[in-house]
Amino acid sequence: MMVYLANRLSDLGARIELVHDDSGHKANLFATIGPDRPEGGLVLSGHSDVVPVEDQDWTTDPFALTERHGLLYGRGACDMKGFIACTLAAAPALAARDLSRPVHFAFTYDEEVGCLGGQALVAALEDRGIRPSMAVIGEPTEMRIIEGHKGCCEYTTHFHGLEGHGSAPEAGVNAAEYAVRYVARLMELREALKPRAPANSRFDPPWSTLNIGRVHGGVAHNVIAGKAEVEWEMRPVHRADAEFVKTQIEAYVTDTLLPAMRAVHPGAAITTDVIGEVDGLEPMDENAARDLIAALTGANGADVVAFGTEAGLFQKLGASVVVCGPGSISQAHKPDEYVSLSQMQSCLDMLDGLTEKLTAHG
Repeated sequence: MMVYLANRLSDLGARIELVHDDSGHKANLFATIGPDRPEGGLVLSGHSDVVPVEDQDWTTDPFALTERHGLLYGRGACDMKGFIACTLAAAPALAARDLSRPVHFAFTYDEEVGCLGGQALVAALEDRGIRPSMAVIGEPTEMRIIEGHKGCCEYTTHFHGLEGHGSAPEAGVNAAEYAVRYVARLMELREALKPRAPANSRFDPPWSTLNIGRVHGGVAHNVIAGKAEVEWEMRPVHRADAEFVKTQIEAYVTDTLLPAMRAVHPGAAITTDVIGEVDGLEPMDENAARDLIAALTGANGADVVAFGTEAGLFQKLGASVVVCGPGSISQAHKPDEYVSLSQMQSCLDMLDGLTEKLTAHG
């Protein structure tokens, strides 16, 4: 997909950069139309990856676009190939104009598993001194303007104990039992997050959330579990909540769980892999991107949402950022995912207006 997008944009005269991950099988695409200058540009951003379709009951081929009754069905149709297709359709008009500022197309890999591509892309832009002033992240919002969302932090915690016969549990270190105790402490911290919600929080729910996604351990009924793991996430309203949870759970591991495990088996261990830590999008009183998109769409206000995007990465780079794209998040990740033709047209109309705006006013 990235090579196809790169070729299409290159044919229009865009300056193209494809940056692969360590495996060489995935890449970020950063393409620019307009003036060749590092600052003041506008980013149109989307992610290229999609979630799996296994164990979902689709009535169409999820990987072949199907139009039916004004709806476009397919995996990623709204999340978020619809927006990417709209930007590609708008690119010829942008390339034909004498733009007052650069327009960047930023397409990333592995957003669904921790915004890995987005983090790599933004780090590369920062190293090169490329600082766009505005960014539009085209996640499905039904073309509503979103000016804030929570962060997303994902972790996998591994427990290494000592196997043994189930008839003598005191002779081993049951990794599954310690995983359960760890989860119980996380649930206590989840409740502790609720009173920390800011008084003026616009989120629903207003506090930072914590979720246990997967717990796995052991091999048989009568064997002390030697290994276990817990996959969990939190969505902080602000960074201080994430630090609170991490500090508290690390103290519990260091002061309580590990001493008990190592009293039986000195080699016992608990380790945590950081899958992804992505800042949220903080609502700002002054937001040029919000004001621009509102002028183009006629929107009277901006909202916040609970789901995460790559928007916070570009905000951290210094850009004013909004999330606005075709389709509904309620369709994302489900069987028979779709985006409507009317939503696509609304996005195209916005991009047409953006082209005029950048040509006329800068």
